[in-house]
Amino acid sequence: MVRSALICNEEYVNRASSLAGFIRWSSGGVIVRKATYGEMKEPLSPREELRAQVIDAIAATMDLYGVNYTFGQLYGIMFFEDRPMTLEEMRQSMNMSKSNMSYAVRALTESKMVEKLKEKDDRKDQYVAETDFFKAFQSFFTAKLQREVDVMLGAVQSAIPVLSELILNLETTEEERNLCLEDLRKLKHAVGYYEWLQQFVNDLRSGVYFREGNGK
Repeated sequence: MVRSALICNEEYVNRASSLAGFIRWSSGGVIVRKATYGEMKEPLSPREELRAQVIDAIAATMDLYGVNYTFGQLYGIMFFEDRPMTLEEMRQSMNMSKSNMSYAVRALTESKMVEKLKEKDDRKDQYVAETDFFKAFQSFFTAKLQREVDVMLGAVQSAIPVLSELILNLETTEEERNLCLEDLRKLKHAVGYYEWLQQFVNDLRSGVYFREGNGK
C-alpha cells in the first residue's frame, strides 16, 4: 500500500546528499539513481515535471553507456533549452561546482553530445546540445566503437605474431603449443569480429543507417 501511494503521488523519497544519489518513485516504478555531482532544480509546473521525467530517462539511458548520470541530466537540460548556454548558466541549472561543471561539459563535448561555439557571450564560452537524436547517436557511438576497435584490434594483432612464433618454436612443449593454438584460434575469431565492427563504424559514420529514418 505504501509503495502504491508513492507511485500514485510520484513523490521523492529517501533523498540523500548529491554524492550519494537518491531513489525516486514514478509511475513506471523505481528509478535508482547513481552517485551524482549535482542536483536539478525542483520542477515548478506540470510542464517542467514532464521535462524532468524525460531528462531522468535520458540520464539513465546515457548512464548505461558509461556517461555519468549527472552529465546525462545536464545534456537533458540543454536538449530542452535548445539554445547556447554558458558554464555559469549550466552550473546554476544543476547546482554544481565550477570544477565539476567543467568536467561534465568536457565529457559531453568529447562524446559529441555538446558543441562549443566559436561565438562568445560577453567573453564567456557558449555551448549547445546536439538535439538531433540521429546525429547524437551517430557521433556518440562512432567515437565509442572506434575507440574499442582501435584498442582491441591493436592488442590482438600484436599478440598473434608472438603466439605464432611460440607455436613454431621447437622448444615449446606440446601442452603449451596446444594452448597457444587455442588462443590463436580465439584471437583470429576476434580479428574477424573487429574487422566487421570497423565496417559497421564506417557505415555509421557515413550515415548509411539514417537515410530513411531521419526523412532524408
